[in-house]
Amino acid sequence: MRAFVLSLALLTGFGLSVRADFTIVQKVEGKGAASEMIMKVRGDKIRMEATPQMTMIVDGRTGDTITLMTAQKKYLRISGDKAKAIAELASKYGGTTGEKPKITATGKKMTINGYEAEEYVGETKMFKASYWIAPSFPDSAAIMKELQAVMPSAWNDLAKGMMDYRDLPGFPLRTQVKMGDQEITSTVTSIKRDPLSDAEFAVPKGFQEMKIPNVKESSGENPEPAPPAKP
Repeated sequence: MRAFVLSLALLTGFGLSVRADFTIVQKVEGKGAASEMIMKVRGDKIRMEATPQMTMIVDGRTGDTITLMTAQKKYLRISGDKAKAIAELASKYGGTTGEKPKITATGKKMTINGYEAEEYVGETKMFKASYWIAPSFPDSAAIMKELQAVMPSAWNDLAKGMMDYRDLPGFPLRTQVKMGDQEITSTVTSIKRDPLSDAEFAVPKGFQEMKIPNVKESSGENPEPAPPAKP
């Protein structure tokens, strides 16, 4: 749901190598004060630092996710299968669908970070989004390829109709998403290609795991066990 907008300072014309480590920093604006979100990519792993208190680590191969709650020094681990089951329950009881928006160009243009970007829009019953894509932005094709490759194979099941990078015609320098009376605008402020350590994609030492109930049990969908057979 959050979009990524890149600045120019650290991009000097060198292409990103395949499966390179990189970090994208974005400014997120909505209701209240603006915040910063950081996405780090290493191999098949994604680390999303949404706030200083909460970080999510996603395995692109399995769809497994780890949510770190820094202040409490706790973490929640959800397997790809369980995340899919949660998404299915949300779809069943929340009225969401697997409908995906059709992406179309509006012809509108805007200069972002010194690059001319063209607006593409997509809309479903859940949201309406504008994606500002600048084909001339350095390394945008390589960055897009990396992001598409690392998306979990189960993303379509988990996102339930939400946009992902594989649906877009290019890397979005700015994204504006409207859901009901809420609007979020994301703009990337920097991109770095410094090597990342494996430790950034693992649970820190001293964190305690939180357990969640079985999804089917909590929804009351588990069948009652059969009574024991009479002798």
